[in-house]
Amino acid sequence: MSNVAFLGGGSFGTALGILLANKGYKVNIYDRDKNVVDDININRKNDKYIKELNIPKNVTAYNNLQETLNNSKFVVLSVPSHVIRSVSRSLKGKVDNDAIIISIAKGIEEGTNLRLSEVIEEELPSNKVVILSGPSHAEEVAFDIPTTVVVSSKDKDAEAKVQELFITNNFRVYTNNDLVGVEIGGAVKNIIALAAGVCDGIGYGDNSKAALMTRGMAEIVRIGQKLGGNPETFLGLTGMGDLIVTCTSPHSRNRRAGFLIGKGESTEEAIKDVGMVVEGIKACRAFYELKEKLGVEMPITDVLYKILFENKDPKDAVVALMERERKSEIY
Repeated sequence: MSNVAFLGGGSFGTALGILLANKGYKVNIYDRDKNVVDDININRKNDKYIKELNIPKNVTAYNNLQETLNNSKFVVLSVPSHVIRSVSRSLKGKVDNDAIIISIAKGIEEGTNLRLSEVIEEELPSNKVVILSGPSHAEEVAFDIPTTVVVSSKDKDAEAKVQELFITNNFRVYTNNDLVGVEIGGAVKNIIALAAGVCDGIGYGDNSKAALMTRGMAEIVRIGQKLGGNPETFLGLTGMGDLIVTCTSPHSRNRRAGFLIGKGESTEEAIKDVGMVVEGIKACRAFYELKEKLGVEMPITDVLYKILFENKDPKDAVVALMERERKSEIY
């Protein structure tokens, strides 16, 4: 079996590394944090991100990028969306042209509004790129709890290879050739999850969350179709599936950050307390700018943007949503 390299020793990268190691692959993980590298190599743990792990011996962590990449035919970018470009750029001249690049981040690039696959393609034009998305909290994948995800690529052969790479009895992998829809669904649901957390933090109930998730799905479909996605994709794993798990799970960083904001913390305080990257915050800014440019109606994104970046009181924001002009649900 060929080696699989993970760039980033965070929670999801580590979880997927364990999955592949249990399938017999030699897994190399690169991380800048020497404490993470030592914890993996010496203790077979990664307590910074997930407690109580038992990391197999065929997982090795490195501080050196080139060592990590040696003989790797699959390279997984297990880093936040805002560093996808710089990490992809760092691979130039170091990764084989036939290596498949797999991104597990969810978002779009601020400033350019490019999808992450497009960012990677700009930096590594010779490599095939595959996106892995869907409802898959690392805290459950790491302990082999049944999970289902989707992979998508412009290249069907690469897509099929990545499906085969990851699929197990407890980790089911579908393919979907709607790359736009898969990426947009995975990115926008983080915005809705943040808003769901705000509702929970304020103290609202199930009615409120059900309404927010349903109307949030309408926003995902609206912007996704505008960008060329297939509406059926958003009813699948990267849309509805990911939305459900991210809006309701205690594992969700986005929901947790929103909850703290709903309780009265500032955006900066919530990020600090969560202690990890909250993708929905950057996604909210990026999609707010994009929907303004495209003329797409996204009222939840609007009010969340005002809460996050203009210090609007969360309760006042909900009132503004509820008092919007009357209209038909389906239009």
